[in-house]
Amino acid sequence: MRGEPRSRIYLVLPLTLQDCPTTRDTMTTAATDRSPPAAHPNIAFIGGGNMARSLIGALIAHGADAGSITVAEPRADARDDLAREFGVRTYADNADAVAGAECVLLAVKPQIMRDVCAQLAEPLREIRPLLISIAAGVRIDQLQRWLGAHLAIVRCMPNTPALIGAGASGLCVNARVGAAQRALAERIFSAAGIVRWIDDEAQMDVVTAVSGSGPAYFFLLTEAMEDAAVSLGLPRETARALSMQTCFGAGRMLASSNETASQLRARVTSPHGTTEAALQVFAQGDLHALVLRAMKAATLRGGEMSAELD
Repeated sequence: MRGEPRSRIYLVLPLTLQDCPTTRDTMTTAATDRSPPAAHPNIAFIGGGNMARSLIGALIAHGADAGSITVAEPRADARDDLAREFGVRTYADNADAVAGAECVLLAVKPQIMRDVCAQLAEPLREIRPLLISIAAGVRIDQLQRWLGAHLAIVRCMPNTPALIGAGASGLCVNARVGAAQRALAERIFSAAGIVRWIDDEAQMDVVTAVSGSGPAYFFLLTEAMEDAAVSLGLPRETARALSMQTCFGAGRMLASSNETASQLRARVTSPHGTTEAALQVFAQGDLHALVLRAMKAATLRGGEMSAELD
């Protein structure tokens, strides 16, 4: 197992659509219920990188017992940091970390998932926990084949805003996942943002294209706005501050409104005004078609990544 580069995570309480002053009626998943569970199941994280750290921090902030969480991490310095920051038990060996676990969360890179499963196959067959994978492109049937066992498996695609409690996760399950296990998976990820269940695993590549890769699209737009403002004469620091705050404020407006993005856009677009002039340029470049092509490319690549792991 290979660890991810260490990075200090500063936990911010979840900032999701549910946390805004007014929310859409459609946003009614378990993210609206942030109360801690009555009991604290034993959860083992395989991999102590950024996403694992964000989920551990969110769980503890929402009432989970640090003593019920274990982490397998190969780097001694990372293990020390995890133990010191969260009070969790850490191990160098994967098998030691999963002993007695009711839920095992695989937070390793897709490229090493097969090897990790080989190491865990025997211990997991003995304890038969709920298995959750957050590795992009790794299908449920691949996990079952590599583990050589029929376990209850949840496949999840989180995204990086989970690092600040504002994530968006898509989850799908196999037929062996029971209601209580499904609820546990939902509690884990709703602690760091919103959760949506996906009925057809084939659609997980679309989830990756929307929310998994989506933050990068947002960063690219912000970057383009900043660069354009500098080209038009603003100092870099001013351009950056105005671009970031504009995107942040617009996102909060959208999240706290019952109106669609299209309706809000129309509200700030005066006839023959500056906004309309800019939007006409976007229309001439067929922005919607460009976004569709980009997301199709991301969806296709997700399927290719899965095939490469076979």
